[in-house]
Amino acid sequence: MNVLDVIKNRRTIKKFKTDAVPLDLIYSWLEAAKMAPNHRMTEPWEVYFIGPETRAKLNHKTDFGNAPVLIAVISKHGASAIEKEENALATACFVQNFNLAAWAGGVGTFWSSIGVTAKNQEILGVPENYDLIGVLAIGFPELIPDPKPRTSIMNKIKNLP
Repeated sequence: MNVLDVIKNRRTIKKFKTDAVPLDLIYSWLEAAKMAPNHRMTEPWEVYFIGPETRAKLNHKTDFGNAPVLIAVISKHGASAIEKEENALATACFVQNFNLAAWAGGVGTFWSSIGVTAKNQEILGVPENYDLIGVLAIGFPELIPDPKPRTSIMNKIKNLP
């Protein structure tokens, strides 16, 4: 599958098979994800693998669709407000790279914002000088949803003088 096909065909997966995803594949996708653009090569991302005890404490309404693997992706603050924002944006690119690499490998993801609450950040052990970018559920899709309609990009383009 070429990169455009991967981008256009990727879906958010809400229900996963219980089959294990080999860790070496996950690590290879994380290695690829680290090629995300990041200003001044700050590489601000860190990845926490979430175990069963922590997962239970998060108490997600669907248990993350029964995904066999959960990770939290956090972003280190910078020396300034601008660098903090740049780091968060770079880490979001890291997450997207991971999601696309996984999809190309036949594995789906669900990017959850469950960790934005102070309680869940404490459960996840997010340090004070970091932002939680997301919790990712990872697994083989049980169901791949149809694509949702999207606004034409032509409606989102402005030409400046």
